[in-house]
Amino acid sequence: MSTPKILIIDDDPDFVEVTKMLFETKQYEVSAAYDPEEGYARLEQEMPDILILDVMMGKGADGFIVARKIRKDPRFDKMPILMLTSMREQTGFDFPGERIHSKFLPVDDYIEKGVDPQVLLDKVEQQLANKAGD
Repeated sequence: MSTPKILIIDDDPDFVEVTKMLFETKQYEVSAAYDPEEGYARLEQEMPDILILDVMMGKGADGFIVARKIRKDPRFDKMPILMLTSMREQTGFDFPGERIHSKFLPVDDYIEKGVDPQVLLDKVEQQLANKAGD
């Protein structure tokens, strides 16, 4: 089996660096982009196996727009998206009810930043296993 490829799209360089190192120690191939435009361009070039996507980028919740754009593109509609956010920490707001929704938040899983590294690894491995089982 080939080495799984992960793309991280997040505007926090410290978070990206720590996360990248975490997955590289587990033999994943990891690339990163620091804004939605760069992220989408990298997505098209690299075709990763899974995307780790931040919600809050730039002036607002650009991660929502990126997730919706990806889900409308047939090349990426089966690629797992793991959304990370510090929205509750930054705004004090959280999503009511079911967080993941095919139109509003079309992602495969959702985690608050500050997540334990082992939990993040487990979530990525779970999504890759689900994808392999499809």
